[in-house]
Amino acid sequence: MRWSEALIPTLKEDPQDAEVISHKLMVRSGLIRKLISGSYSYLPLGLKVLDKIKTIIREEMNSKGAQEVLLPAIHPPELWKKTGRYDVLGDVLIRFKDRHGKELVLGPTHEEIITDLVANNVRSYKELPLILYQIQTKFRDEPRPRFGVMRSCEFIMKDAYSFDCDTAGMEASYKKMYDAYCRIFERCGLPYMPVEADPGIMGGNVSHEFMVPAEAGEDKIVVCGKCKYSASTQVAKCKEGSGVRGPGKGGKRLPIAEVETPGISTIEKVAQLLKVETTKLVKTLIYKADGKPVALLVRGDFEANETKLKNYLKCEMLELADEKTIEEVTGAPVGFSGPVGLKNTRIVADNSVKDMTDFVTGANKKDAHLINVNTGRDFDTKEFEDLRMITRDDKCPSCGKAIEIINTIEVGHTFKLGTKYSEALGAKFLDKDGKEKPAVMGCYGIGVNRIAASLIETSNDKDGIIWPPSIAPYEALVIALNTQNKEVKKISEDIYKDLTKGGIDTLYDDRDISAGIKFKDADLVGIPVKVIVGEKNAKKGVVELKLRKTGKVEEITRKELKSRIKSIINPSV
Repeated sequence: MRWSEALIPTLKEDPQDAEVISHKLMVRSGLIRKLISGSYSYLPLGLKVLDKIKTIIREEMNSKGAQEVLLPAIHPPELWKKTGRYDVLGDVLIRFKDRHGKELVLGPTHEEIITDLVANNVRSYKELPLILYQIQTKFRDEPRPRFGVMRSCEFIMKDAYSFDCDTAGMEASYKKMYDAYCRIFERCGLPYMPVEADPGIMGGNVSHEFMVPAEAGEDKIVVCGKCKYSASTQVAKCKEGSGVRGPGKGGKRLPIAEVETPGISTIEKVAQLLKVETTKLVKTLIYKADGKPVALLVRGDFEANETKLKNYLKCEMLELADEKTIEEVTGAPVGFSGPVGLKNTRIVADNSVKDMTDFVTGANKKDAHLINVNTGRDFDTKEFEDLRMITRDDKCPSCGKAIEIINTIEVGHTFKLGTKYSEALGAKFLDKDGKEKPAVMGCYGIGVNRIAASLIETSNDKDGIIWPPSIAPYEALVIALNTQNKEVKKISEDIYKDLTKGGIDTLYDDRDISAGIKFKDADLVGIPVKVIVGEKNAKKGVVELKLRKTGKVEEITRKELKSRIKSIINPSV
């Protein structure tokens, strides 16, 4: 492609609404343009990147025996209602009515649709195992679209689904997909990390997230440098007695007393007023679990872990109670809830509360707190569990050594679903004995857009993007420094044609503009190899070859050029 004929609208300044580097550079380098909040157009360079990522995905999925399908984006709500996810997804699910008044939904994922397809077309164990995948646009009513294509309302996803006769078969399919994911991310040049994760609304009991460490990441993972343990902070266990600072058990128990805290409801301000550490406070959080109120007690300096709480309660829906519900349950406004005197409400407590004595809680009364509260004497609960977020002061759940918590971007997620969907949607088969059984399923998702954005987040410099050859929009860029010079122009044209015929994906900057602008655009777009043709080198019979990643420059003859570029973009050959 000649740059003069291409749509590559580069920008000098960052877009005002861009918060992270990938969003800034994708817009500035002419990969994407925003249509509306959460919805982007992919320009030629951006589409080429996506296509190369899709090619890698298809090659690795096909190599594992997976078969590609293409499923509809418009779904009947009845299938979603059968699995219960119609209500669980809530406002995230985009609903609309057709001209006949029939309700339809836009698919944010396709578990229901693929399971229904298999239910109607697979009858015997002889047709299993089966792995189907697609690369499809998904939709969600994102409450706060941000970070460009990383959190958008419309996104491209590769989702695969395995169907097996039994758990052993599902484990084998899961291993195939896990290994394929590792290959995909390696080939895309991503510094990925597989970690233990929570299945969430997908269901099942085992899942792994494939995370890319990045400052802009919205997810956090726990990493142990000693034993290499890694997990999402949503599932990382907090060991009791892990050395985290806080009050221990024992000592004289003082009489409970009410103190006035007019207009003061936050942990920090209450602690400041009472001249105590936040570790002496217990916060009481009122939740609704499948519509029923539940009070969670957590030490004041810790954060509640809603994923752990939801799993412990085994509920379908968990949400913080609204102000009206809190007043109905506690008799007090938000910020003054406490366990003492709480009626008709299940009380569960994090392990951090178990050994605390003489602590501070809300008084279930406006502008008041209780001091010297003790479990067993002033209120009772026998439900203690690990229900908090892990902190940097905790120790590794596996080996007990120090941990690190880092920001990451989720680029892939694998799930062992079991029979949740196959039972609900009738995806059953006849086994060898003629007995009907539900297929055992796995599910495997990759964010195609996120691979591109994550790569940019982890591979850039002050001048722009640094693409790996595998997913770069072009592998090589030929730059004619002075197109008015006939010799420079002819050599550049010949090199461009020769590289293209030789199977090297090449962009030719033939624009009649200054060399400075060409170099700036080249670094911004981030093509791995630059071939620079200037007047002086043309007379010497050489060209300049410069690597975007290292900045290394070498002079090379035209005869050696093609083989040298091939060795750079595909060093394993």
